[in-house]
Amino acid sequence: MTLRLTWVQPEDLLGHELAQAYQDGRAPEAIAARWHAAGGPEAPPRAGTSPTPASRYLRALAGDLLDELAELPSGLADAEPTDLGQIRAHCPDWPARPGTAPAPTQAHLEAAWLGRAVGCLLGKPVEKLPLEGIRDLARAGGNWPLRTWFTARGVPDDLLRTHPWNRRSAPTSLAENIDGMPEDDDLNYPLLNLLLLQRYGRDFTTADVARLWLDELPAGRTFTAERVAYRNLLTGIEPPHTAHHRNPFREWIGALIRADVHGWTNPGDPAAAAAAAHRDATLTHTANGVYAAMFTAATIAEAATGHGDIHACLRTGLTVVPPASRLAEAIRHAVHLARTTEDFDTVVDALHTTHRAYHWVHALPNTALIAAALTHANGDFSGSICRAVSGGWDTDSNGATAGSVAGLLTGAPAALPDRWTTPLKNRLATSVADFDGIGFDTLAQLTHQLTHRETRHP
Repeated sequence: MTLRLTWVQPEDLLGHELAQAYQDGRAPEAIAARWHAAGGPEAPPRAGTSPTPASRYLRALAGDLLDELAELPSGLADAEPTDLGQIRAHCPDWPARPGTAPAPTQAHLEAAWLGRAVGCLLGKPVEKLPLEGIRDLARAGGNWPLRTWFTARGVPDDLLRTHPWNRRSAPTSLAENIDGMPEDDDLNYPLLNLLLLQRYGRDFTTADVARLWLDELPAGRTFTAERVAYRNLLTGIEPPHTAHHRNPFREWIGALIRADVHGWTNPGDPAAAAAAAHRDATLTHTANGVYAAMFTAATIAEAATGHGDIHACLRTGLTVVPPASRLAEAIRHAVHLARTTEDFDTVVDALHTTHRAYHWVHALPNTALIAAALTHANGDFSGSICRAVSGGWDTDSNGATAGSVAGLLTGAPAALPDRWTTPLKNRLATSVADFDGIGFDTLAQLTHQLTHRETRHP
């Protein structure tokens, strides 16, 4: 029996690093030619590993070429820095530190936690499916435009063979199967960040994030950039180099899904939220991958005051993103499309055309889709999560972030429709610390305590 470890094998990373090199302004053509001449495969399009193991020669060659690619200069480096000081220097509208701002109530935070879980769960059965598969499955279930949970009831067998549900998620996330909130990395990371703030306070460092992961996060629960960074830590590489070394996923969505707690616990202070998200994100990500986390944290920090509408919140989020970066351009384009296009399917089709060169887990298309969904739905909870999930790409992560923001804006769990919250049974499964089986009301209480907690030094 062969163990095929995903997201870390050099021969699987090389194709993704070539794509990253084209996107971030390097010139990898000669290295790509050497790889393909040796029989090296393209990057796996959806899975974390290629279908067959590579020879020892190809594996060694891939490692050498990954290191060569890392030495190529990037034409976008000046416009897309990772250092926080440089990011701030690029942002002319960087938010000022506030005087006082209203903090979210425990009810606000419970709605945000529930919203994150509901949006994630809605997207789980169709994660990794192509856009046409999501639309066909929903239509076959009488659920298009998307308005409630996916179901296998009434869906023809031939369609299920063509577009099978996500095999790991269908047993827990289809309407007929939901029994509480199952484990998902989109909920594990907010739990870890609760622990992070409890143990290290608001002045935590990137090294503290690494220590916490090694203590509390099972390696098998990590994916893409997080798994590579975890491996790098175990080989003695220290942050922030953990984000760079043989890590072609460093501009993907992983840091974005860790950002919510930084926004929830810095209400009315988007600059502090963005800075906290930056310290978290740079363990695993660079440039646009970091900006996606900062944008999300700043957006949520504005929403956490309880007085901002979704459009104001998104504008605030953009103030911490370098305006000449690809992420800023993608968000501006997505928001413009959503504000000027009546049919959301048309918005989605345009986004998929614009971002067709990017992987389905990359931060650019997914952040753009989240912004478009929230804008088009005007912050409405059901509309936001359904638009985010129906747009494809990383469906559970997009639904989770859209649900967190829109849930927070509702102000209370009772404002979320029962069809979404009742099946969760106020119960979350996880492998993180002692949180397994915890209720969302308890999570809200723990988070609320952190919004009023002074910085401390461990």
